[in-house]
Parts: sequence; structure tokens; C-alpha cells
Amino acid sequence: MQLIDESQAEIMDREFRSMLARASKGMSPLELSLATLDWVSHLAISPGKRTLLVQSFVQKLGKLGLYSLKSMIKKDAQRPSSGVERRMSSEDWQRWPFNVLAEAHQSSKDWLKEATLGVEGVRKEHEILVHAAADQVLDLLSPANYPLTNPEVLKATWKEKGRNLRRGVTHFVKDQMADVLNNGLPENTSAFKVGENLAITPGKVVFQNSLIELIQYKPVTEKVGAEPVLITPAWIMKYYILDLSEHNSLVKYLTEQGKTVFIISWKNPTEEDKFVSFEDYVELGIMAAMNAVSAVCGGNKIHAVGYCIGGTLLSVAAAAMARDGDDRLQSVSLFAAQVDFTEAGEITRFISASQLSFLEKIMWKRGYLGSENMGGAFSALRASDLIYAGMVERYLMGNESQPNDLMSWNADGTRMPYQMHSEYLEKLYLNNELATNKFTVGGRVVSVSDITVPMFVLGTETDHVAPWKSVYKVAGLTHNELTFALTSGGHNAGVVSGPQHPRRRYRIHQRNPGDNYIDPDTWMADMEPNQGSWWPAWSAWLDARTSKTIAPPTMGAARRGYKALRDAPGEYVFG
Repeated sequence: MQLIDESQAEIMDREFRSMLARASKGMSPLELSLATLDWVSHLAISPGKRTLLVQSFVQKLGKLGLYSLKSMIKKDAQRPSSGVERRMSSEDWQRWPFNVLAEAHQSSKDWLKEATLGVEGVRKEHEILVHAAADQVLDLLSPANYPLTNPEVLKATWKEKGRNLRRGVTHFVKDQMADVLNNGLPENTSAFKVGENLAITPGKVVFQNSLIELIQYKPVTEKVGAEPVLITPAWIMKYYILDLSEHNSLVKYLTEQGKTVFIISWKNPTEEDKFVSFEDYVELGIMAAMNAVSAVCGGNKIHAVGYCIGGTLLSVAAAAMARDGDDRLQSVSLFAAQVDFTEAGEITRFISASQLSFLEKIMWKRGYLGSENMGGAFSALRASDLIYAGMVERYLMGNESQPNDLMSWNADGTRMPYQMHSEYLEKLYLNNELATNKFTVGGRVVSVSDITVPMFVLGTETDHVAPWKSVYKVAGLTHNELTFALTSGGHNAGVVSGPQHPRRRYRIHQRNPGDNYIDPDTWMADMEPNQGSWWPAWSAWLDARTSKTIAPPTMGAARRGYKALRDAPGEYVFG
């Protein structure tokens, strides 16, 4: 009998788990099973908790029955639950029996929350996962998702004599063929194209390596701030989220405010980039870009900006620069970016040792994580709004959603290299190494507490990717001047909300060195909201930390090896 060695056994395990991971779309069935077993076992030895749940169930059932009777007689009968799903808040849902269905759905969600949370002894991550799984089932079973229990669909079907359903079938067939007919983009986003009506702010690619293109934008004012602005967007998204349509571009806005603007355009990795590491993103990404910006702008200090994961990367780079005595930063701005991942929000339900093991096997086989995996995970966080609401509107109501620039950008997904993404999830999300001073760059530990330059940190109120209270945690890790701003909107719409957006608001406060720490709830209660976009406030913040105005630098610095290579938006954005 021929024996196998450890390397062969590892290959066997990897191949088998890779097959299993592909079948489960990267989700770990073992993790959910263990979480469910943990919850069921501890609930089984908690007779008091079970008694409370039975009582609650009977009470909710009785209140629902009473409400059903009252609402048959009185239209504005008071509902027993405090809230209702957003999709079931219109006038059509206030009529019997649909108001009862909506109330039953909300009562079920309330009871399941009681049942899955607060069971003594259950591991926190297991509790979160079990609750999330139960919530996903209820989101699927929502009466808003089905034609016979959705009054808006019934009303439209009666009014249009079923033509809405016929249009819905047509939309469904078109969507199934979208990958073939439209290169993977939904049909209703094809009106927007990069380089034609997206990412059209004039500029030049002035540097390129195997990971990034660096774009320098053409100045539009006679004088500019001496310190240029370098933007590091997330590599889980195409950079032009910050340069959308002409009326909706943060890049264009900054140039109009008299700033020299650079932005990193990340390469969309392929299987050849399998072993590109997180440290490569530091060195070949932000540090290489910083070297180029310094050369083009004559060694002037830099206002560094990071968005989402790009902000986390900037925090790492800024901490490494502070450790090494590199003083090229004038300020650091972080948009919806986390540094401490102890309360990283709903995305943590997909992150555990078991989940990462399955995810790694998918990435190992392909060399990268596909955009469909990433997009699916984020959509699942808010399935009711991001999945089912759109399906009902398109396939049952038969409505064609109006295309916009943000939808087109959102459909233009990116991939994650195997090694970088594994390191990022394990070191930051799972082990929280950056916040606990264990994260290394160049073999040596970095600490964000070493950053001494002024910081501007932006959170967004309804962010489900980087919750604002998680973003706020940087205030407890640093001792420098820190301005925290909180804007209305979510992870993307809150950031891309310029002066042209109506009904925006933001709160803002500056903490000086030596000031006492303010907890996020107190901060929120004490800060009065300002009406309008946060962009002008941030631009003014940059101006106040800019030394002087100068003539705009040339596009590139050929004598220093940074000549203009091609027009923006470059080549990598089309990858």
C-alpha cells in the first residue's frame, strides 16, 4: 500500500473543499451548522428563556388577532409593533387584510430576533449568524415579494389587465440574456460608458506599474493649493465612483476648488495576480503613487485621501510612514473607512475561520475572488431592499428602472487577488491586527497612534458596509487633531453627495490634541446637523491646512521619469 505525504494530503483537502465551496457559493455550511447547534444546545438548557419565548409568541399572536379584528372596523387602528418593513409602508398596505399581513411579518421578525439573540452561552459570532440566517428566510417570505399578497402588484395587475406581468416576463428573459448580449452589464445601465459620459474629467495617466495607473487631472484654476490631493479608492470598486457624471464628480469638484488632484486606478486582477499581497498594495500601490505625486509636485507635502478599503490601506501606509520618519503627508482624510474592526457591521456574518477557509478555496482555484461573489455578499446584507425590491418592481410591476451613473458603476465589478484578500480578511477583519498594533509592514509593526498629521474622517449614517460607529473608532486610537463628519446616506450615496443633491445633511466636529474622548452616541446627540453637502466643508478643511497657492504643476514630470502616458481614464479601468 502506497502512503501519501502531508503535501499530497493538503492537495486532496484543498481540491475537495474547493469543490464544496463552489457548490455553496463560498459560504461555509459547516459554520452555519455549528452556529445553529450552538444556539439550539444553549436554548435547550435555558428553560426560562424558552418560557419567555412561548409567552412572547402567545402575546404577539393575540395582539395580531385583536389588531386584525379592529382594523376590519377601524382603518387607523393602532398597530401593536413599533415598525414595519419599508416596502410595506405605503397607503395600499394600510388596508385590510394587507395591513395584517404586514403586521404578521413584522411580528415574526421581532419574535425571531428575541429567539436568536440573547441566549446565554452562545458565541457572539454564532448568534449573529443564526439571526442573520433567520432574517434572510423571513425576507424571502415577506408578503411584499408575492403577487397575491402585495396590494401594489394586485392594483397594477387589475389596472393594466395583466400587462405588467407580461412586461415582467419580458424583463426576466432579457436579464437572463444580459451576460451574452451586453458583456455582463444589466441592459438598463448600457447608456453609461466609461470615457464617454462616465470618468470624463480631463487628465493624464502619469505613472503605471503592474498594479496601478496614477491619473493627474488638468487644473481649471489659475492658482492651486501647494499641497496636492492624492485619492486612494477601494480596489473592490472601480475608481470612477469618485468621477461619475460631469455633475456628480468629486474629482471635478476638487479641481474647481483650486486643487491639484491625483487618483489611483487599480488594475482588475486576473489569475496571474494570484500571489499579489496586501503589502504589494501598500508598496506598489499607495507608496508608488506617493513617490510619483511628490516628483510631479516638486516635493510638496500631500493631502492623502482614502475611501473604504482604500482608507484602511492609507491608514496602514500613514502609520508606516510615521514609524519610518517619512513626513510627506500634510493631512489624511478617510471616507467610510475602518481601522478598528471589532464592530465591523453586518459583513462580519460572512467572516469567520470556517468561512475564510471556504472562500480561500474558491480563490485558490481561480486565483481571485470574482466580482459576483463580492456583490452577492453585499446585496445579501440588505436583501429586502437590494434584491427583492428590485425583483418585484421589475418582474411583477413590470417597470423598467431608470438608468443612472451609480447603477452603471455598481454593475462594473472588480476581482480580488487570492493572497491579498485572504490576508486582508484574516489580519484585519478576523484578527483586528491594525487596531491592536500587530499589523506589520516591511516585517515591522505599525501603529495608527503614530500618525500626527491632521485627520478628516467621514462616516455615513446608513452605511451597512462600514457602519459609522465602527469608522468613528479611529478617534479612540489616535491622539492628533481629528475632525469627524457624519453625513446622511449610505456607503456610496453618502460619499458621492455633492452640492447638487437636495436634502442632504451632515454633522461635523473637530477634536484637538488633549481633548477628552466623546463616545459616538454622545457625539451624535450633541452635534447639530448642517443642511447641505459635506463636500464644501471638507474642501474648506483642506484649504485651512494648505500652506499657500501656486501656479499649477505640469502634467507629469518627464525629467523625473513621470511623463504623461495617455489620457484619462487610462487602461486599467476597462479591465
